Amino acid sequence: MAYRIGDQVEVCSKEDGFLGSYYEATVISQVDTNSYRVKYKELLENDKSGPLVEKVMKEEIRPMPPKITDAAFAYLDEVDAFDNDGWWVGKITGKKGSAYYVYFETTGQEIAYPLSRLKVHLDFFNGTWV
Repeated sequence: MAYRIGDQVEVCSKEDGFLGSYYEATVISQVDTNSYRVKYKELLENDKSGPLVEKVMKEEIRPMPPKITDAAFAYLDEVDAFDNDGWWVGKITGKKGSAYYVYFETTGQEIAYPLSRLKVHLDFFNGTWV
């Protein structure tokens, strides 16, 4: 899939400790056929001078998932939870009041989130959502 300047995307992190997380960004240029330069929405440069800008490989980018409203989650539904400036993939393990408990396989942690910090996890393969 080709992206255009100005496209809103999510970038998958492959760094240790951040594996399986996605960060919102805007495409600011195409470097070559396999990479783009993006500007992150939440992540900052090391000196905190502004949004982080970096080159990322095409396979690390997915379009913004479609907005889904009025989501209700069930046991073991796969979700993305917003935490530490990014979206992390996990599974619903329970609900107490208005909080959903999410288990993260990469860290072995279970954390409670309000519905406002959750979204349906959708996998993106070959230019389509599955």
